[in-house]
Amino acid sequence: MHLADKNSQVNAGPFYEDFSVGQVLKHSRGRTITDTDNIWFTLLTCNTNQIHFNKDYAERNFSNPPFNGRLVVNSLLVLSIVIGLTVSDISQSGIMVGITNLKIINPTFSGDTLYAESEILEKRASKSHPNMGIITLKTKGYKQDGVQVMEFERTVMLRKKGKSWV
Repeated sequence: MHLADKNSQVNAGPFYEDFSVGQVLKHSRGRTITDTDNIWFTLLTCNTNQIHFNKDYAERNFSNPPFNGRLVVNSLLVLSIVIGLTVSDISQSGIMVGITNLKIINPTFSGDTLYAESEILEKRASKSHPNMGIITLKTKGYKQDGVQVMEFERTVMLRKKGKSWV
């Protein structure tokens, strides 16, 4: 690793000090889900529920609202994308150490665009890593029409400003 690379990593935030309890972050990026995203993720993870990859099955068994015969996006893909939408604003200089209270509120379908919003619930210095702090946040995922699809709490260990990982 070049010295310039190391310095840019040390100076890349956000950092523990950049957050306060009660702070709400509306993450600016969105991500549209495609059938390909859903089918590849589902098959990659060995999920055999045909609602994610068999259109004929979905049409025959889930023809009523809200499904209307459509393939349902795998909820773990939705979770992964919603978390990903938050990284540049929250955990770019840290690591996730836990996730709790995951709730899937509404289904997501191909063509839906996901957005995220997070609220900082707790903040404390790390006892075991003095260069780090720990935040707990609640993140909500929404579709393009404002319908909430999920929510969860996540705990992230973040570097403090000017500190290295060790």
